[in-house]
Amino acid sequence: MPPPLLELEGLEVHLAGRAILKGLTGSLSGQVVGLLGPNGAGKTTLFNTILGFYPPAAGRARVLGRDIATDAGAVRERLGYMPESESFVLGLSAVRFVRMMAELSGLPPRAALERAHEALFYVGLGEARYRKLETYSLGMKQLAKLAQAIAHGPELLLLDEPTNGLDPSARQRMLGLVREIAASGVRIILSSHLLRDVESCCDEVIVLKDGKVATIANLAEERASQRRFLEIETRGGENGNYPARLAALGCEVAELSNRKLKVVLPATVDVRMLYRVAAEQGVQLRRLSSSRNSLEHLFLRAMESNDSGDLAAPTAPAATADKPEAPLAGL
Repeated sequence: MPPPLLELEGLEVHLAGRAILKGLTGSLSGQVVGLLGPNGAGKTTLFNTILGFYPPAAGRARVLGRDIATDAGAVRERLGYMPESESFVLGLSAVRFVRMMAELSGLPPRAALERAHEALFYVGLGEARYRKLETYSLGMKQLAKLAQAIAHGPELLLLDEPTNGLDPSARQRMLGLVREIAASGVRIILSSHLLRDVESCCDEVIVLKDGKVATIANLAEERASQRRFLEIETRGGENGNYPARLAALGCEVAELSNRKLKVVLPATVDVRMLYRVAAEQGVQLRRLSSSRNSLEHLFLRAMESNDSGDLAAPTAPAATADKPEAPLAGL
């Protein structure tokens, strides 16, 4: 049985005397793990800590069974990293850049050149591989960053906002590549602020808030659970507490703006019961629609967690493109 993808045990990271990651604890074993959280939650800091740029101030973390502090070299040998920001060397063609990155990852020059050509063809940049990177469009630059991350055949990919700034077509192309690479056996941690991207690729998710773990959930189990998700728009009932009454029935409730609610119904609760409680509370149900977006509900619940890091409600197990050539051998 393969080791967990990522194990966190009270991990803390301090920068400039300030705690950025605060006692992260949890274990993730999915093939593709989504890393979610608002800006400033600590997502990029966690990536940089895994890569060895920031030393833990307390606690520990293991990647594929190896400690990031005591076995940092072995961890980095197994990683491929696609950063959010552009990190190119001006004046280099794509093939020279990817070759250089493959060599820095440990491949000998001849093998690095072969892998650079293969990686660029795989992501769809074969015809443009001799062009200088500064002439690339945004979508092409994103693909070049992915190519350098996979060229040396890593066991784990860290993808930081891989679809950032892409148009719908390029975004679907990128997500298709992510799914293919995962299907070839490479494990992936994908950081994104787009819930739909995570929903389409990931089988597990970790949500950070204020440097803490807000929740960890299994999306595959959530999809299989067939729970009922509703969005409700209400009016009136200012003197009552409709959300609390629904929670007392066993529903999970997230309050949105403009008197809208996200509600997860357990098997014991019928929709008619929502109308009955609304009548008792003097609440009008102006609109009620069903949804299968379990991840959105999970994220909203996580963002309602209090300052101690406890969830406002118990955490439940969380909720294609045409394929080109097969992924690179050895990925």
